Amino acid sequence: MSEKTIAVAHADRPVVFTQDEIGWAPWLEPLAADQLTDRHWAGLVDASRAKSPYFMLLARDPEILEARTKTDKDIFYNPAAGLPRAERELSAAATSRDNGCIFCASVHARFATTHSKRREDVQRLLDEGVGVDIDARWNAVIAASVALTSTPSAFGQGEIERLRAVGLDDLAIADAIHGAAFFNWANRLMLSLGEPTAAEKK
Repeated sequence: MSEKTIAVAHADRPVVFTQDEIGWAPWLEPLAADQLTDRHWAGLVDASRAKSPYFMLLARDPEILEARTKTDKDIFYNPAAGLPRAERELSAAATSRDNGCIFCASVHARFATTHSKRREDVQRLLDEGVGVDIDARWNAVIAASVALTSTPSAFGQGEIERLRAVGLDDLAIADAIHGAAFFNWANRLMLSLGEPTAAEKK
């Protein structure tokens, strides 16, 4: 099956990190809603994701999309134990900021703000970058996320000890690692498939 290449280089492409809602446009044609089979719907996991051009593009391989989505949901939505949701989102936002993924950073920065009520601190991460000095705990989560993002094999005992020193137990440390590792991969996928756009006017 040949893929149709679609327009790129939107004139209104966002160029700064923001907590505002923005859009994303693929460089390949996503599936249309009327092309979805039961297999595709199962891969989407959430029917509402059919409204997203990103997930409709990934739906071309529904088995991988299903595994990806269930992993994502378990990392960020599983409330059983571990890191508070705000700091799971902080880990993803820091990773996305370091990787230069404006779209992912906007999504996870908004979630970090929603769950922490610390909008100004989250915005400082976006404005100042991953070297920002916020507080010991958030600094440790950001630093661990960036270490894992920059050179995964170099992440190690130093980052773990710093996380322990600010109160994270084994499950919380695992959540910080999972959030950063997942988005280190997800950012690269999104950055290779399309570009951010201005939010659609309502």
